[in-house]
Amino acid sequence: MSHRQLHLNVNLLHSGVYASAWRLPESDPRACFDVGHYVRVAQIAERGKLDAIFLADTPAITDRIDYRSFMSMEPTIVLASVAAATSHIGLIATASTTYNEPYNIARRFATLDLASGGRAGWNAVTTADAAASRNFGLSNVLEHKARYDRAKEFAEVVHALWDSWEDDAFVGDKATARFVDTSKVHPIAHRGTHYTVAGPLNVPRSPQGRPVTVQAGGSSDGRDLAAAQAEAVFTLAQTIDEGVAYARDLRTRAAAYGRSGDSIVILPGLATVIGSTEAEAKRRQDDLWELVPIQYSLARLASTLQVDPDILDLDKPLPDPLPLPANANHTMFQGTVNLARRGNLTVRQLLRALGGGVGHRIIVGTPEQIADDIEAWFNAGAADGFNLMPDVLPTGLEIFVDTVVPILQRRGLFRADYAGTTLRDHLGLPRPTSRFARQPTAAASA
Repeated sequence: MSHRQLHLNVNLLHSGVYASAWRLPESDPRACFDVGHYVRVAQIAERGKLDAIFLADTPAITDRIDYRSFMSMEPTIVLASVAAATSHIGLIATASTTYNEPYNIARRFATLDLASGGRAGWNAVTTADAAASRNFGLSNVLEHKARYDRAKEFAEVVHALWDSWEDDAFVGDKATARFVDTSKVHPIAHRGTHYTVAGPLNVPRSPQGRPVTVQAGGSSDGRDLAAAQAEAVFTLAQTIDEGVAYARDLRTRAAAYGRSGDSIVILPGLATVIGSTEAEAKRRQDDLWELVPIQYSLARLASTLQVDPDILDLDKPLPDPLPLPANANHTMFQGTVNLARRGNLTVRQLLRALGGGVGHRIIVGTPEQIADDIEAWFNAGAADGFNLMPDVLPTGLEIFVDTVVPILQRRGLFRADYAGTTLRDHLGLPRPTSRFARQPTAAASA
């Protein structure tokens, strides 16, 4: 039996996960618009032997940009620049299944995969923001289930397009003037509920076969999409019990699709605030919290819950009942409400627990404490690793790489060096063969 390997990505959220990160003395307020910033963070992550960097994306302005930095640049273009400045780190970009077409996404990520030598991953999201809908000429957000039905077929088409070239389709034989073996380049002839796509793709397969498919979502529809299509999942869990329950449910759903549950890498989000002592870490957290305007935090919480900010009293608990909105981000909504109810928190206490809008679990402490926490979740089966969200970038990641990673390495939990060059190598995922490749006959294999 092979030794189970911890996986660590960094969620490269502009200046850091805290809304106030850009205001610290060491931060560059313009970092979110600077490709060089993303390159520097990726190089630090690669120095720490992390699996990948991950870029979120929303094709609209959905945050309070009067208060904080935000994700603005198209992620695959940013990651193409990162690819040229790195050699091993995986490159995962978000692209919506609601506001794109399968052929465009298949081609864009196949190109990034070739350009990076097999390091690309696609984070498939359905996008529920009304502002994004208006940017694409739609007056309303698609209903939740409809978005996920569309997303499932979208991913099926993308995967078929990535498979449309067999591995040895490219020949490049100068003597015979044979460039491509066209018998190994296949139309996909897809006709479905939402898409009709002829294929084939006009980009051949990369060293890892096809980009890794990632999905982020905790709703029932989201879990079903992940179980059917995803190879890695970014999720939200505030306790080990929540993480274990999520992993068990997802792996059961995957088995219903004929997949091995262990073939999906589960990575909860984890925000980190690290100090040389616990007191120093808490002071750093206090400094970051005090720089977050309360009106920003309250607006962010109201947006997550899809309620009017005026009904949120800072010194009282959340209103009860608080029904799940039909088209909300179900993962963030439920995680936020669970956190508030579990601790019987007032709105003010909840805002602080959320770091002014972080949403994911925050751990504050020394490198040893951070490593202990990661090990406990990993050993309990609540996570295969984490999508790290440092408080401030790049400094928070530098601290993690220089102080926490060595502890995890000494404990035998994390790699000392990369064992391969592709994202699939890092995540321990198999290299898929093209579905169109001819299978060996019984006689040939006898």
